[in-house]
Amino acid sequence: MVSAPRGGPPPAPLPGAVGLSHVDAYDWEAADGVCGGSPHLHLVCTEAYVVTGGRGAVQTLTPSGCRETELAPGSVAWFTPGTVHRMVQHEGLRVTVLMQNGGLPEAGDAVFTFPPHVLADPERYAAAAALPAREGPEAEEAARRRRDLAVEGYLALRSALAGGDPGPLLDLHRAAARLVAPRAPGWERLWRAGALATAERTGAQLAALARGEAGHLAEAAAWSAHATRRGGLGMCGRRDEYEIPGATLPYGGE
Repeated sequence: MVSAPRGGPPPAPLPGAVGLSHVDAYDWEAADGVCGGSPHLHLVCTEAYVVTGGRGAVQTLTPSGCRETELAPGSVAWFTPGTVHRMVQHEGLRVTVLMQNGGLPEAGDAVFTFPPHVLADPERYAAAAALPAREGPEAEEAARRRRDLAVEGYLALRSALAGGDPGPLLDLHRAAARLVAPRAPGWERLWRAGALATAERTGAQLAALARGEAGHLAEAAAWSAHATRRGGLGMCGRRDEYEIPGATLPYGGE
C-alpha cells in the first residue's frame, strides 16, 4: 500500500523503476541436503540481494561455471539475466530483493530449472509451476514439490557444468525463451511504461536544467509504502510484497 499526499502528482516508481520485496529463505531440505529455495533464472532482469539478517548463500550457474557466494548481514550480491540462482538457507537468512524493470518479474520474468521434459511442454510447465490460490498446508506442499522439481533439474545442470559441459544450461536458456515468448509483447509495454519512461523523464529533466529551467522541481512529493502481503510463498522463500508503481502484479516471485 502506497501512502500519498493529497492533491499531489500520481505515485512515482522506486528509483530506476526497480521492484522490491523482502524474502525469508525457505528452510526446507532438498534431495542434496541443502536447505533453500527453487533454482530459476530471469530472462531480462538483473537481480540484487541485500542481506539484512542471518546467514546463507546464493549458488549460481553460468556458462563459465558454478559459484557459491556466502551471504551475511551487509552483503550485496547480484546477477544478470540467464544466471541460474538458488538461495540457500543457513541460519535465519533474510534478504531485501531488488529487481530491475519493476513489473516484469511480477509478470512472470522467471523460469524454473525443471527437467527438460517439463520445460518442453508449456502446459506441463505451467501445472508444475502453479500454486493453489488459497494459502495453507496444501499450498506449502505444492511449493515444496515445485522446489524439489526445480532442484532435480538444477543438479543435472550443475553436474554437467562441473564436468565442463555448458550444453544443458544453454539448452535451458533456449527452452526458457520459448516458454516466455508469448509474454514478451506485454513485457515490452510494461517496460516502456516503467523503466523506459523513468529514464526518459530523467533525460527531459536534464534538458530542462541545461536551459536553466526548474519547473519539474515544483512537482516534488514524498511517498511511503507498506507490505500488502506478508509471508507469501515465493520462489526462494516466504515473501513480503509491496504494491509500488511499476511493480504491482503478484506472481509469487523471489
